[in-house]
Amino acid sequence: MEQRFTQTQTTGLTQVQRQVMSPQQLLLVKLLEKSVTDLEDTVKSEIDSNEALEEDDGANSGSEDELNPSAEEMGQGDPEDQYTRQDYDKDERADYATDDDVPEYLKGGSVDPGELAVSPFGGQETLVEHLNSQIGEHEVTDKQRQILEYLIGSLDNDGLLRKQPYVIAEELSIHQDLETTEEEVLEALRILQTFDPAGIGATSLQQSLTIQLRRLGLATPDAQLAKKILQNGFDDFANNRKDQLARRFKVDRETLDRALRILTHLNPKPAGSIGDGSSGMTQIIVPDFYVTPTDNGQFDIRLNQGSLPAIHVSQAYRETLDQYSPGKRQLSSSQRKVYAYMKQKVDAAQMFINAIAQRRNTLMKTMKVIVDLQKPFFEEGDETLLRPMKLKDVAERTQLDTSTISRVSNSKYVSTPYGVYPLKFFFNHTFVSSDGDELSKKEVLHCLKEIIDQEDKSHPLADEAIARMLKDKGYPVARRTVTKYREQLHYPVARYRKQ
Repeated sequence: MEQRFTQTQTTGLTQVQRQVMSPQQLLLVKLLEKSVTDLEDTVKSEIDSNEALEEDDGANSGSEDELNPSAEEMGQGDPEDQYTRQDYDKDERADYATDDDVPEYLKGGSVDPGELAVSPFGGQETLVEHLNSQIGEHEVTDKQRQILEYLIGSLDNDGLLRKQPYVIAEELSIHQDLETTEEEVLEALRILQTFDPAGIGATSLQQSLTIQLRRLGLATPDAQLAKKILQNGFDDFANNRKDQLARRFKVDRETLDRALRILTHLNPKPAGSIGDGSSGMTQIIVPDFYVTPTDNGQFDIRLNQGSLPAIHVSQAYRETLDQYSPGKRQLSSSQRKVYAYMKQKVDAAQMFINAIAQRRNTLMKTMKVIVDLQKPFFEEGDETLLRPMKLKDVAERTQLDTSTISRVSNSKYVSTPYGVYPLKFFFNHTFVSSDGDELSKKEVLHCLKEIIDQEDKSHPLADEAIARMLKDKGYPVARRTVTKYREQLHYPVARYRKQ
């Protein structure tokens, strides 16, 4: 993003250089930070406030061409010509004016989506401890208690259970020497799903939201419609296809929006609501991108436009401006006022349209480079294949400013065949060994896996002990990072690895 600099001179010989952004740049910055749902509201609000901006009749900007801008439209030609190298400060934090501007993952490492069981609840109580403490509130047998504890330890980062009941039954037999049936596991799971926070232990996002909606006990027509949307229109809801939902349930947009407001205030990650003293509600994550591998080894990269309308400058306004053009006739005072007013509205409409197009191109350029740099992950979905990647790596390839990449990566999500991820998930920093060598996250994960695979299964290692062993091997990794990486590798905590 190009920026203009101005210099001012104060008393004495002091000169101050200020960075000035144009109105177009300021507008783009605001639009870049918006999700697809927020952008939809912004566009509709702009149409309402500026009569020179109109919605295309029967058109929608979510067409194939607009979802997939061409290389020429995105300003991309030959990668060798397009991606020139630039010099950047080694310290990425130097790219930001204040600490408040620095992205969270640059302050303390990248954060995985829905980080589990480290959120405080009532002091230092973890999610696992919070859930285990609720077992005593139910009349359960010793066997049910063991099954419940194992189910709690098997939850994914978002608080959902994605293992099949028969797999849980087999693991209990192997690891806990507890013979059980699939039906007994299902019965324990039904008990777990009554625990707080609501939605915990569900086997899918759809089931989790249904449990939460039921727990609210709402009996209004809007709540009944929300329930029907979850049951019979979940795919359209998850992809923000409002027009399809309105047609499917034969309701107007106002009625639909009231029902959707109920759903978007449910929590898609019940594990993350622990410790929230308020309602604990967050918005449903609507992916901004869809990335799918194709048969020819390439990737289909699509930008989610939701129900974003196609817009244009009013032809009537353009014709009136042409009629009142100062170059065509001598204008009276009142006519000059009309001309100035209408020109301001047309200019604002055109600037908004340009900013929307620039936002789309910026997002697509950024996502394309992320996919290029993290190609092994997008091919296989294996998180251990993520390579070290920083803001400046993407900035250099896109020829965009690092602050622009930061704004995009901090607020956008991508849907892949392996799950939905925030873009900041793909930014990984290198580790530096005691010998000064740069190490990738993959190397650390590989070493951690070896340590756990070779441990004494009668005395499995705690995360703190693993961290010490990694440090001895030249990998200076914190205990919290060990916990995160262990969960990525799908290893349970030490007590559940004991044989």
